Amino acid sequence: MSGESPLGTMRPPSQRMRTSATRPRRPLRRRPILVPVAIVILAAIAWSWLWYYAASVADRTMAGWIEREAAAGRVYSCGTQSIGGFPLGLTVRCTGASAQIKSTVPPYDVKAGDVSFSAEIYRPTRLVGDIVGPLSLAEAGQAPMFAANWKRARVGVTGVPPYPETVFANLDGPHLDHLGAGGTQTWFAAKRADLHGRVLSGLPRNHPVIEATLHLVAATAPTLHPIFTSAVDVDVDAVMSGFNDLLPKPWPVRFREMQANGGSVEIKAFRLAQGKTIIVVGAGKLALNEQGKLDGVMQVAIVGLDQIVPQLGLGQMLAQGIDRLSGTPGTAEQGLNALDQLIPGLGGALRNTANAGIVDNLKKMGQATTVESQAAVVLPLRFADGGIYLGMLRVGDVPPLF
Repeated sequence: MSGESPLGTMRPPSQRMRTSATRPRRPLRRRPILVPVAIVILAAIAWSWLWYYAASVADRTMAGWIEREAAAGRVYSCGTQSIGGFPLGLTVRCTGASAQIKSTVPPYDVKAGDVSFSAEIYRPTRLVGDIVGPLSLAEAGQAPMFAANWKRARVGVTGVPPYPETVFANLDGPHLDHLGAGGTQTWFAAKRADLHGRVLSGLPRNHPVIEATLHLVAATAPTLHPIFTSAVDVDVDAVMSGFNDLLPKPWPVRFREMQANGGSVEIKAFRLAQGKTIIVVGAGKLALNEQGKLDGVMQVAIVGLDQIVPQLGLGQMLAQGIDRLSGTPGTAEQGLNALDQLIPGLGGALRNTANAGIVDNLKKMGQATTVESQAAVVLPLRFADGGIYLGMLRVGDVPPLF
């Protein structure tokens, strides 16, 4: 028999059986099975404790932001609210979200669809929210005056209330409509809109320097400026300094702080593109004067100067010039249209002649360069007491910021 000594094989079978029966049995090895089971149980307990701890931190953070907004006059409420997300995170879902904006005169009511905010276990002070449209804005007790919608809207904030460290808003297919007696008018639309802000230096509670980036794809805003009637792509990277802190306060108050502290808005990079015919890139630094108006200079390089000048409202400026000469406001545009009726194209020819002359003068005062392998002209874009000047041409105005 295998495993027995030669002497053992010489014993009678009955003696061999008694010997093996009296041999002690070895205990079963259970440790290799119990150890991993114990580890799994302990890990589950530890993860549950971690989730409840992170959930409590996220809940306090969310409550802190709501209290911060309420202190600024923006009171949020939900039709129904639910909490979930275990075991990977915390999710708070609000159905029938609404807000009362009491810090303005008159006060406004805002209504939206579902809103959900989530926080990750390992970053409970970073909240990311998804908002389901449409969103409406109305004076308190009145019919909506604005309506906004999108394919997807995601917003987020990082930090410990009431001091944000980063904020962002990413929207797919946003559009903003004005609801008036004459019908619906689209004020803004885009294929994509992204806005990000972060504290670049300093502290949120002590003279923060903020970097903000804006990215727009195929955006239109016809009521803002004629150039935005056709779709444009816009990228802006700006650094703002001069704020005391990031406590909730109206933007006019923040801009007044900026002016009092000698702060500025540094445009690190700017790019506007309208198809392949118009490309504007530039950089510069702007500040606020005591009246809250922008002062400063940006150097911009323009591709397609002859295409952009007609979109800057030259016909209106030509009409204003004729108005000043005639002394009868409002008659110049009528006169140019009358010329078109008398001799078709004459009024347009005057506008085209003015445009061509302006383009020629701008090219002479500018500096030739190339942008993205295309010929361009470098010109100063000046902000003087709220007026915007491209070279010597006034192209727009910015209202006082406080």
